[in-house]
Amino acid sequence: MSIFQNKKERVALASLGAAVFLTSAKFIVGIVTGSLGILSEAIHSLLDMVAAAVTFFSVRVSDRPADREHNYGHGKVENLSALFETLLLLVTSAWIIYEAMDRLISGNYFFEVTLWSYLIVITSIVVDLTRSRALKSAAIEFDSQALEADAMHFSTDIWSSSVVLLGLICSNFGIYQADSIAAIVVAFIIVYVSVKLGIKAVDVLMDKATDDYSYIISEELKGVPEITSVHNVKVRRAGADVFIDMVVHMDSSFSIDEAHRISHVFEDRLKSRINRCTVHIHQEPEE
Repeated sequence: MSIFQNKKERVALASLGAAVFLTSAKFIVGIVTGSLGILSEAIHSLLDMVAAAVTFFSVRVSDRPADREHNYGHGKVENLSALFETLLLLVTSAWIIYEAMDRLISGNYFFEVTLWSYLIVITSIVVDLTRSRALKSAAIEFDSQALEADAMHFSTDIWSSSVVLLGLICSNFGIYQADSIAAIVVAFIIVYVSVKLGIKAVDVLMDKATDDYSYIISEELKGVPEITSVHNVKVRRAGADVFIDMVVHMDSSFSIDEAHRISHVFEDRLKSRINRCTVHIHQEPEE
């Protein structure tokens, strides 16, 4: 196992530990005080905990090399993980909105505001800020959608905890409805972020083409004048891995060895621009 994989696992494990701590603390304070805002945050953190566990599992599996049953490796485990986290967050949002609306309509929105209410929310913001930065940095370094999804979870927690904190402050002045309203705002923040994350995961799972790679291929082609044209380009992603298949045309006077050497030059140029890239090139003589 590489040092990079170890680092990915350490970041994911730290994320899981943070989620376990925040979930437990929020549930205790939410149940004791009766604050829907804090309880909604607790459920959000509970799903974050499940999502962090899935992320930890996915980063352990995703970098396994290809085998007979998985010719393209196991990278899409990360994308499946991100999609699973999205569905969990959407279910959470639906429950929070339903419960908050029920309290507002019934008028049963009173709860006890204590010092512990403020402590757990402020602690949550500090922990979420620290973990989201660490996860985002690791997600960029390893091009990991699973870590990116986890970072997004903690980032949305920062905003949602801030809204809950505002609701607590309003409740101190007798505006107890603010707690339920804060819960609804949290839910819509979660929905917005979840939909964006889900679309990105589905795009990768459906092998959607992106203009980014087409641009890189066109740019690097200029550095290999022996190749006259490229067509039938197909790009697919699996986690952090990128697979490119294409057909190149070159002068028919080139020998097999020369055509092979030229293709390797083009392949190396692409690999220098795209991390964890596998390129398959088929050569054809120029008509």
